[in-house]
Amino acid sequence: MRDHFEIRDHDAAGRIGRLEVPRAGVTVETPALLPVVNPNVLTIEPRRLAEEFGAEMLITNSYIIRSTDRIRDRVLAEGLHDFLGFDGAIMTDSGSFQLAEYGDIDVTTEEIIEFQREIGSDVATPVDVPTPPDVDRERAERELETTRKALADAEAAETGEMLVNAPVQGSTFPDLREEAGRHASATDLDVFPVGAMVPLLNSYRYAEVVEAVRAAKRGLDPDAPVHLFGAGHPMMLALAVAAGCDLFDSAAYALMARDGRYLTVSGTEHLEDMEYFPCSCPVCAEHTPAELRDLDGGTGDGDDDRTAEELLAEHNLHVTFEELRRVKAAIRSGNLLQLVDRRARGHPAMLDGLRTLLDHADELEETDPVSKDAFFYTSHESARRPEVRRHRDRLSRLAVPDRLLLTESDAPSEHDYDAVWRVKPPFGPFPRALSETYPLTAEVPERVDGAAQVAAAEGVASLADANPEAAITLGHDDWVPRALDAVPDRVETENLRHLGR
Repeated sequence: MRDHFEIRDHDAAGRIGRLEVPRAGVTVETPALLPVVNPNVLTIEPRRLAEEFGAEMLITNSYIIRSTDRIRDRVLAEGLHDFLGFDGAIMTDSGSFQLAEYGDIDVTTEEIIEFQREIGSDVATPVDVPTPPDVDRERAERELETTRKALADAEAAETGEMLVNAPVQGSTFPDLREEAGRHASATDLDVFPVGAMVPLLNSYRYAEVVEAVRAAKRGLDPDAPVHLFGAGHPMMLALAVAAGCDLFDSAAYALMARDGRYLTVSGTEHLEDMEYFPCSCPVCAEHTPAELRDLDGGTGDGDDDRTAEELLAEHNLHVTFEELRRVKAAIRSGNLLQLVDRRARGHPAMLDGLRTLLDHADELEETDPVSKDAFFYTSHESARRPEVRRHRDRLSRLAVPDRLLLTESDAPSEHDYDAVWRVKPPFGPFPRALSETYPLTAEVPERVDGAAQVAAAEGVASLADANPEAAITLGHDDWVPRALDAVPDRVETENLRHLGR
């Protein structure tokens, strides 16, 4: 058990938790965003990150600090918190990103862990190897072995109250990710970043991001706090949280602002192409796109001397933190997957990510709450949600009479069946006494699609398979052929639309 991380609420694989960071003397609520602070260029002062945006934790690069004489000496003298002017928790990276970008760095895990301890980091990182996507398996295995050595060196280091990351690598090989997660979880390290995600995130390969996260989660202990390295676009936060991630860091808010890009929950816009701001954050409420474009060399109107880049960075942070609060609210109310579904309609890559996540519905079902406020059927992906699977699995435990009618309509006034049960796509059959229990209270459109009918038919098949002696009749509302094909031959079927013709 990792007593520094407490899980409070669950929905799908998402959770609201409390990460105790003892060296900082703070407890961070997760899911949490860690804005990346470049020690050389403070686009937004760390003090403002806490006061105006609600950041409880940030991340900066200890390798850059160590390699820059004028900064290193100040940080060693003042301490990292005073240097940045930030009272919350501070995580530091080790130079692994520079290793991935440039192929070599002049520091070992032992040296960088000690340096992170000296400057007052609250969560340190060893020098792991972020193996990029699509490499051959031999390279992935070789570099994974180097990362394991880095974790061992980190374990052996004198860290005091400082937490230490145990990165989970493995490139695009799910079995290696799972194995790496299992190895990392067996150490006495504290936080578990899924690494080398930036190339996948930058190319919108969200399906593969989900596969990597789920593979790592299969190896990690359930109470392991999981950090998705390099993830911070508001578009994909709900998906990443639903997949099981707790911490996020990204410089996207600043890097995209530098390129004149404006973040939204459905993608990225270019300031030069915008006529209106679709947001009510302070930046968007007080400026128009034209006004930001007109800013010249850092001088704005009146007392505001911020540049367009700074204002865009502020908006990008506002929209990202707003989305994270929305994600937390969705977890608390039990509709996180509905939020992911909405986000998936904004970009095809997000839809790929959602569909990949639902490929793991059996894993999501393990932590998904048994009861929630509401289930909304909003797309054919809803038919694959964990609640549907759970209901289908429970059908085998229901007592079934000898002669049973399953119907989408009201029970007939006269019949010779022993019982009449309701059928509701996408769930399938259930005794009418359960009609007011979750998820059978689901809001479903009147024009149900084929995916919901197929899921309901699979529920009928599960009930029939569990009760081979029962005589079952199904009254359906003109189901599509592929749904009827899923109904066992021994179940008699009647099309309710044809009755009485």
